[in-house]
Amino acid sequence: MAKENSSHHLAEAKRKRLTWILCVSGLCILSYVLGSWQSNTVPSSSSEFFSRMGCDETTTTTRAQTTQTQSNPSSSDDESLSSSSSTEPVELDFESHHKLELKVTNQTVKYFEPCDMSLSEYTPCEDRERGRRFDRNMMKYRERHCPSKDELLYCLIPPPPNYKIPFKWPQSRDYAWYDNIPHKELSIEKAIQNWIQVEGERFKFPGGGTMFPRGADAYIDDIARLIPLTDGAIRTAIDTGCGVASFGAYLLKRDIVAMSFAPRDTHEAQVQFALERGVPAIIGIMGSRRLPYPARAFDLAHCSRCLIPWFQNDGLYLTEVDRVLRPGGYWILSGPPINWKKYWKGWERSQEDLKQEQDSIEDAARSLCWKKVTEKGDLSIWQKPINHIECKKLKRVHKSPPLCSKSDQPDFAWYKDLESCVTPLPEANGPEEFAGGALEDWPDRAFAVPPRIIRGTIQDTNAEKFRQDNEVWKERIAYYKQIMPELTRGRFRNIMDMNAYLGGFAAAIMKYPSWVMNVVPMDAEKQTLGVIFERGFIGTYQDWCEGFSTYPRTYDLIHAGGLFSIYENRCDVTLILLEMDRILRPEGTVVFRDNVETLTKIQSITNGMKWKSRILDHEKGPFNPEKILLAVKSYWTGPS
Repeated sequence: MAKENSSHHLAEAKRKRLTWILCVSGLCILSYVLGSWQSNTVPSSSSEFFSRMGCDETTTTTRAQTTQTQSNPSSSDDESLSSSSSTEPVELDFESHHKLELKVTNQTVKYFEPCDMSLSEYTPCEDRERGRRFDRNMMKYRERHCPSKDELLYCLIPPPPNYKIPFKWPQSRDYAWYDNIPHKELSIEKAIQNWIQVEGERFKFPGGGTMFPRGADAYIDDIARLIPLTDGAIRTAIDTGCGVASFGAYLLKRDIVAMSFAPRDTHEAQVQFALERGVPAIIGIMGSRRLPYPARAFDLAHCSRCLIPWFQNDGLYLTEVDRVLRPGGYWILSGPPINWKKYWKGWERSQEDLKQEQDSIEDAARSLCWKKVTEKGDLSIWQKPINHIECKKLKRVHKSPPLCSKSDQPDFAWYKDLESCVTPLPEANGPEEFAGGALEDWPDRAFAVPPRIIRGTIQDTNAEKFRQDNEVWKERIAYYKQIMPELTRGRFRNIMDMNAYLGGFAAAIMKYPSWVMNVVPMDAEKQTLGVIFERGFIGTYQDWCEGFSTYPRTYDLIHAGGLFSIYENRCDVTLILLEMDRILRPEGTVVFRDNVETLTKIQSITNGMKWKSRILDHEKGPFNPEKILLAVKSYWTGPS
């Protein structure tokens, strides 16, 4: 009997011990789940988002007070044109909630000082003082010339005094704050042409241009009567010598996205105005080098009195347009010499001179096998052939310019000199076949498998991997909407993807009021920019050891996935981060994706750049080695 009681008590003790262990384990698991949920839960409002990310109360209050004094276009626009209200800042826990052991050495934060106010609009590779050292022939002095090692800046480019957060799209198309770009030159020089007007504390963009004083909208309607613009066949455009990009701004309402470019020249800040409006643009010029885009990138090319000497150098610049123009694409020219019989006196040129210029352009277009579609009023339009079957026969007779050799890389365009030869199109099996493959109309084009992938020209990338990448981005954007709820609400108009790969990020957010500059690094393993353009998106090549061709404070959101793993052994990571700070607007956001070691290093640098940040888990959970660093640039301005 005693033995039975002893066994009973022993069993009871084991049961109680097991119950206690299970209860403690359950509580631990519950605490971890709740802690992870709390750390990854994000605020629902814009003001709370910036407060949680650490924007100090004093700065936010100052900006709110400044906003209250702003003059709005109408009382109904008050809410949409004002800045975010302030809330009490919330203390952040910046510890990563992962389970990996990290060996982090004690690092002293290096704080970066603001640069001199004279550098407020600094563009490192388009510096006019440096440009004067170079030849003026073929506009070489206005091409990219980046600073030498001893000219590099290790300071923060200061916003101008009284800088205000730009208007949201679509109000930004028509208005910008004068304090953000304090230049009145264009409003005086181009007053008759309705480029830009000053209204108190704001600039107004009436939509005019040198050759469309009635406005870009009416001008585009004139073009639409001559070629199809609204059926989805034309999606990507390039506007050479864009001014303040009104042509590109009004193409957007027709679902056409234009890469507008202009040099940094005497027309002060024209590309800066374009980006401030929320319109895609980049600093660039037709000079001695190829444009930084792949072959067959654009459905339409446009020049409205862009001052490019198309007739010089045996039509060399038209040959470059031909390279970037898609088979069947259009080239539109308005301004001198078109309709010279009407305008020759106003242009202060002789009739003979203008006729000779137009004849030279017509000859150059014929040598490229282009067909003239129409010339009506101030517009002339040519069309590139859909393949080169007939063109090759023509070249046996008219050999100038010749077809480029097969060894030429038509997509390579980074510091590549122009050549007097026609870029051959991929082989076609018949006269009705589109060389390189036909594209779907927009918007189906965005998710159709691009022809470059179908043809196997992208190493180790096939249709299945393309679809998988789209699914990956679908999951990522669902997660980004949690950690950045403003993504869907128009807070981020100008977005840059610094390592765009197949353009999945741009495709996944195409329904939001944003546009993406898809950048493919020259050091990337796969050169995929051609695929991105075939999907109906725009982008450019870039070496991130150099400055990007844009003005300061021109992007709201920057995405950098895996970028620093590419460049960590090539150049100083600090310089890349300082360049990102230059590009990013005050209160702009950056999303880094990389391994924990790299992100920790990045965070230690950005802590000294007036950024607030925290490391978050991967969208698939805490056990994925890739993490996310979410950072926000603080609002601050230079001294008055």
